[in-house]
Amino acid sequence: MTALTHWVTDFNSFLWGTLFLIPLLCGTGLFYTLRLRFVQVRKFGLALRYLMGGASLFGRRADKSGMSSFQALATAIAAQVGTGNVAGTATAMVLGGPGALFWLWLAAFFGMATIFAEAVLAQAYKTTDSAGHVVGGPAWYITRGMGARYRPLAVFFSIAIIVALGFIGNMVQSNTIAEAFNSALGVDKLLIGGVVATLAALVFFGGVGRIASVTEKLVPTMAVLYLAGGIYVLASHADAILPSFGLIFAAAFDPQAVFGGAAGISIREAMRYGVARGLFANEAGMGSTPHAHAVARVEHPCQQGLVAIFGVFTTFVIITFTAMVILVSGIFVPGAGQATGIRLTQAAYAVDMGSFGGIFVAVCLFFFAFSTIVGWYFFGAQNVRFLCNGRGVGVYRILAVLFVAAGSCLQVDLVWQLADLFNGLMVIPNLIALWALHKVVVRHLDEFERLMDGAVKDLPGGEG
Repeated sequence: MTALTHWVTDFNSFLWGTLFLIPLLCGTGLFYTLRLRFVQVRKFGLALRYLMGGASLFGRRADKSGMSSFQALATAIAAQVGTGNVAGTATAMVLGGPGALFWLWLAAFFGMATIFAEAVLAQAYKTTDSAGHVVGGPAWYITRGMGARYRPLAVFFSIAIIVALGFIGNMVQSNTIAEAFNSALGVDKLLIGGVVATLAALVFFGGVGRIASVTEKLVPTMAVLYLAGGIYVLASHADAILPSFGLIFAAAFDPQAVFGGAAGISIREAMRYGVARGLFANEAGMGSTPHAHAVARVEHPCQQGLVAIFGVFTTFVIITFTAMVILVSGIFVPGAGQATGIRLTQAAYAVDMGSFGGIFVAVCLFFFAFSTIVGWYFFGAQNVRFLCNGRGVGVYRILAVLFVAAGSCLQVDLVWQLADLFNGLMVIPNLIALWALHKVVVRHLDEFERLMDGAVKDLPGGEG
């Protein structure tokens, strides 16, 4: 088992390293940013109007015909804002220094263009399965956009995402919840796993309607709660905010000058861990969130593309708050052999909140990780529908619940590495499709802008 862990770890170092997925994902984001003429900047105001126009905590109940635009976004954000934003940010800073945050920001900026393209393609090629459910995502835009001869590529993607997110990824999420509550309150991990699995089953077996209903309420609540706590800590150290931003920029380009060679942090390390964790956190280009955006009920694919930008933007905000709290608290010392992951974030909040800080982070992490479990389950279910033409979801639900329960009490070094492996593998077919179908995205954006400039001055903002 140890040998397998080492092998997978070494392979992941290449897969998620600076010679493969990092340049491919960043390059795709840069390409779409330029090709779409900085759509994430030009249309940000319009995207905000669509978001606010469709935002509601009690929208029309979703069913097999789809969700409202806001419910689709909430489901996507539920998956995007997970342990990577809280624990992963801390890990990136320990391994890559504070400068890693700058590269996290850069990955998010380019990721906004990528996620726009993914959502547009998901809308353009969505369809209904034999059971009448609206379905869409990379497997569909590969087969329907690139042609039936590419179905093996779509099948490979579907298998990879079911394993990566629906099974292994959700084991990691439940394990992180159990670790956080065990650290903060000493609660038995197996007990936490049972509670999380039970709650997950209640949502999974409620179908798409319950998933949308949970995410549209859970996502805004968890974001406000976490940001409120972050604002409290930042306000307590207001004089350290600007110096911390200065440290981030200085460490991004010359970490040796900031920390000296003893910390073992270079520009390469800052870039590698910052970009890799940023891409992993916002999921842009990975092919996961398009499954949620595909089922949105909108008038034009670009409407959901614009709304999708806010999924990445939300991760940008959460990551920034996490990093700034760690920095202003004064607990972060590069190269000091300190705690990492969720324990570092809990320690940072505890500086001002005392013992309640660890509990606060554990509660927030529960919301983040549980919402990710719900979102990732949904993405896996959509691909089960693809592989089995609308069947097999019942069996998948049972297996997904069992994996959630088992994840809480496992030693997850290998599980984490396997999750990274299958995450990386599912990115490859999605990126192939994004490059092959880029003209479709450009054509839809051009059409949308002509509509906005012509007779149709104000396309509807979607259902509430």
